[in-house]
Amino acid sequence: MSVVGIDLGFLNCYVAVARSGGIETIANEYSDRCTPACISLGSKTRAIGNAAKSQIVTNVKNTLHGFKKMHGRAFDDPYIQGERVKLPYELQKMPNGSVGLKVRYLDEERPFAIEQVTGMLLAKLKETSESALKKPVADCVISVPSFFTDAERRSVIAAAQVAGLNCLRLMNETTLPLAYGIYKQDLPALEEKPRNIVFVDMGHSAYQVSVCAFNKGKLKILATAFDPFLGGRNFDEALVDYFCGEFRTKYKLNVKENARALLRLYQESEKLKKLMSANASDLPLNIECFMDDLDVSSKMNRAQFEQLCAPLLAKVEPPLRTVMDQAKLQREDISSIEIVGGATRIPAVKEQITRFFGKDISTTLNADEAVARGCALQCAILSPAFKVREFSITDVIPYSITLRWKSSYEEGTGECEVFSKNHAAPFSKVITFHKKEPFDLEAYYTHPNEIPYPEPRIGRFAIQNVGPQYDGDNSKVKVKVRVNVHGIFSVANASVIEKQNDKMQVDQEEGNHKSQAEQPSQADEESEQHGGTETKGKMMMQDKLEKERNDAKNAVEEYVYDFRDKLYGVFEKFVTEEESSKLTLMLEDTENWLYEDGEDQPKQVYMDKLQELRVSFFFCFCCFFCFYRTHIFFKNLIIKDEIQ
Repeated sequence: MSVVGIDLGFLNCYVAVARSGGIETIANEYSDRCTPACISLGSKTRAIGNAAKSQIVTNVKNTLHGFKKMHGRAFDDPYIQGERVKLPYELQKMPNGSVGLKVRYLDEERPFAIEQVTGMLLAKLKETSESALKKPVADCVISVPSFFTDAERRSVIAAAQVAGLNCLRLMNETTLPLAYGIYKQDLPALEEKPRNIVFVDMGHSAYQVSVCAFNKGKLKILATAFDPFLGGRNFDEALVDYFCGEFRTKYKLNVKENARALLRLYQESEKLKKLMSANASDLPLNIECFMDDLDVSSKMNRAQFEQLCAPLLAKVEPPLRTVMDQAKLQREDISSIEIVGGATRIPAVKEQITRFFGKDISTTLNADEAVARGCALQCAILSPAFKVREFSITDVIPYSITLRWKSSYEEGTGECEVFSKNHAAPFSKVITFHKKEPFDLEAYYTHPNEIPYPEPRIGRFAIQNVGPQYDGDNSKVKVKVRVNVHGIFSVANASVIEKQNDKMQVDQEEGNHKSQAEQPSQADEESEQHGGTETKGKMMMQDKLEKERNDAKNAVEEYVYDFRDKLYGVFEKFVTEEESSKLTLMLEDTENWLYEDGEDQPKQVYMDKLQELRVSFFFCFCCFFCFYRTHIFFKNLIIKDEIQ
């Protein structure tokens, strides 16, 4: 059994595995270590990853991409509504109010829940891992943005369950320094002053910063900051908007009304952005048959690009300033600045970071694979199957969390902040209440304006089986609250301390007084998981059947090509011209059938056709063989007679 780390990106995904020799990033069937976060559904089967990305333009409305940030969100969420107008595929409101991704699959229109969609992607990554490692994969660590809320994190865990993966931990992308610190041999000892390092991660859809303190065998996140709406795709959008305006003026084309043309422009703009990172001169943008059979062209250079993106570049510094303030550090307290993420390759972004800290930035970590490698290391640490050098990791809670409570017999409400921003995690606390009857606890994020999510409420928890003491006094209720390894808040258990014979005795049976959240019950979760797994099973079966059908069709086509080569090759001297013409005609008829009536036939039809060809050609060659042997026999007789 192997354990893997998965970087579940907005644009691309990476999988890394811990082995005895270290950490290795796994390549997929295309020998590419990067797998696009893309799923294309068709009338018969699905394509996931590289194969799906190639269909973005040709299968516009049924190719899903850019769905990572839809986890845990309602259809009416402002973010979803903002994304809805940009996406070429359709979104639909699900019965429970969540967002569904609507496509046409197996000749039927249907919406898929985000957990199902991400589950398909994770199942593909699992399959890729198992194929490369030649052994089953179950345990994994999956990366999520540090700014994800409880609802978003629960949704990602559900997607992992749909894929048949056991997620040992949801790891914040800002904890990627694990891959940096565990191999460092020159870190200060535990009793010495830690080495402070800033990690800047700007990916395709988000910008995250963390300050980390390192000692030998120890990593502590001091603070995190982020801009969830600044990333590489924003720079792409700036280019697309510019070229759309230019093409409207120059070619009278309204690009944004044509989904296919807009996607092509996004692809070319992204390529141009990458080229400008390495070249400061004018670079061309040319797209053939762009719209209305027109070829379009333009150009851009780095200086123009930076001027165009000035408002975006101005957003680079604020999170850097915020994270330093929260960590209570000065610039001279920072040993180095490490950058990762594709968008940090933009020269102007690097310049902004360098200017703020007043020192050169470092690229020790692989910009694309660092998160996956960190996840793989964390998975190896958590798995009993691996022996890894002891390394302590302390993460932080990105948002402060407050509990509010109210009883039916009490007036007003009470509340307290149980976890402050940047509090160490995972962490548990016990809170004592004095109550005479059951009561509810409501958890919510203390500062709603700090979270990139419209709903500050985390959940409601019912504390049951609480009553007065035998003398009528309030009972002492101890409630244990926790932020777990996934960064998810919960009320773990509640216990009542009862008076007996004038002494205090604690009821130690955890869970005797249940806490229930306004979330699916265990039975509901199991039902949903089973339903997701069943859906996945049906899709996999459909994929298998379609693959077998295509394999049977390809076998007929290969037989035609192979036999035609042999007919004009090794068999040529044994076949008469008349018979060769007859066989060639049979091959052409079969080939025409494959591309016409035989284009979309059941597997058995192709198998029957292949058998028919084999029998026909076998009979013909039996005749050829007999003729050839007879010909050789008489030829030998003539030669023998001449010799005599």
